[in-house]
Amino acid sequence: GKSTVDLLHRSKEVNLRCILTPEHGFRGIDEHGKKVTDGRDPKTGLPIFSLYGETTRPTDSMLSGIDTLVYDIQDVGVRFYTYIATMAQAMEEAAERDLQFVVLDRPNPIRGDIMEGDLLDPDIQRMTGYLPIPVRYGLTPAELAVWIKETHNVKVNLKIIRMKEWKRDLWFDQTYLKFVPPSPNIVDLVGALLYSGIGCFEATNISVGRGTKKPFHQFGAPWIKEKSFVCLPKRAELSWGFV
Repeated sequence: GKSTVDLLHRSKEVNLRCILTPEHGFRGIDEHGKKVTDGRDPKTGLPIFSLYGETTRPTDSMLSGIDTLVYDIQDVGVRFYTYIATMAQAMEEAAERDLQFVVLDRPNPIRGDIMEGDLLDPDIQRMTGYLPIPVRYGLTPAELAVWIKETHNVKVNLKIIRMKEWKRDLWFDQTYLKFVPPSPNIVDLVGALLYSGIGCFEATNISVGRGTKKPFHQFGAPWIKEKSFVCLPKRAELSWGFV
């Protein structure tokens, strides 16, 4: 496929001024937790401003001369993946400046009809936990943007470009779209699904396989003895609707 940036840059109806990049950088290849620096896109010549470096929010200088922000990022449907925090903060800054915020919707790769995990403790808010939603929240980026606007009273001029033919019970591989890794360690659909559970171990001294060929497909530590580790997850029944 063609990059949205390239398409907008070539359009005679759009004056594309800059690129704002989240964690993992504009091409999604920077490692987990690494600060992203500002730069310039060699293909279009556009300035790239980092939203995962000195700031996580668009600033006045970044948004100078801008009337519309466009969000087009493939997410993985998991609360602690930082792209949704970037979207929420960009929406808040757009609302402060009366800018239009456009979301080009994309599938939730791990389905939109399953929600799992506890809600975020509101006293613990960071980029890996910005919204009080379940770990596996079952919404597309556009649906989440609508929820943020309505639930958190973000008075932003929100416009949604909806998908065609997507259904809530579809896994990403059932959409016939090519899976492009959204970050270096989410290399396939199975990894995205397992990330929703195994990713929780990253707050511990257990490795989740980063740096291997199959990150999030495995976990371990030198002190874990074979066949001695038992995980008994507690299933929470959630009732969380979307209209």
